[in-house]
Amino acid sequence: MTEEEHPQFNARLLERIDIHHELARFRIALDDGTVPTFTPGQFATVGLPQRRDPETGEFPRDRKGERKLVRRAYSIASPATVTDHLEFYIVEVDNGRLTHSLFHLHEGDHLHLGPKIAGHFTLDPVPPGKNLVMVGTGTGLAPFLSMYETYRDDPRWANFVLMDGCRLAHDLGYLDRLNGYADEDDRFFYAPTVTREPDGSDWAGHRGRVNALLEVDRFEQEFGFPLDPETCHVFLCGNPAMIDQVEADLLERGFVVENKEHPDGTLHFERYW
Repeated sequence: MTEEEHPQFNARLLERIDIHHELARFRIALDDGTVPTFTPGQFATVGLPQRRDPETGEFPRDRKGERKLVRRAYSIASPATVTDHLEFYIVEVDNGRLTHSLFHLHEGDHLHLGPKIAGHFTLDPVPPGKNLVMVGTGTGLAPFLSMYETYRDDPRWANFVLMDGCRLAHDLGYLDRLNGYADEDDRFFYAPTVTREPDGSDWAGHRGRVNALLEVDRFEQEFGFPLDPETCHVFLCGNPAMIDQVEADLLERGFVVENKEHPDGTLHFERYW
């Protein structure tokens, strides 16, 4: 697989940081040395050539005879202040058409990075001084990490709560870093929770679905302020089932989904599939 064979290759894998064999941080750099301008919360498209057709044994090709690319959009995990790469937080999907190939790349290998950064899942609609409550599952943590790290030295919020829901403790890929931020910053609260961690393991944190942390009394007990649509904006990212459940619960509590009809809405979400 060489750059000459794939003219759409415009970037390379600068570094891969494995959390475990199915979860990693991918740091990707454009060949021209630039980093696209983006707003934290937005996504970029990553691509690699499609694999052989299992029936024909041939590589799918476009009208020009070039191998077709498989492209997927991933939220950017790195802050907008980083100037030499974009970081993506990616889990390998069973039978995934792209992630299987991504996890076989070596540092220095080439790939495609889409030139256009897109997405409206940003802090732009939120007035300064609000409490931000970020609820992520799995790699849905990525946009929230970018938001916090970009603005942490000049916060635009009153408090920043980051709930991180995963199956197992080893899936918490930024655990140490985020615990460190919570120790340093009185306005940052990190709440990881796991659903399938074995009893008797070393995990001493929250267990259960991330939704439980949003229950009225528990939320205020954990974070010291109420989950109130007058003072809070809630962002949801990750598993659609989690988003649907939390959306239903919060609508009953007075939150309004931000959209064209309600640009000042207090509930924002990004589904990952």
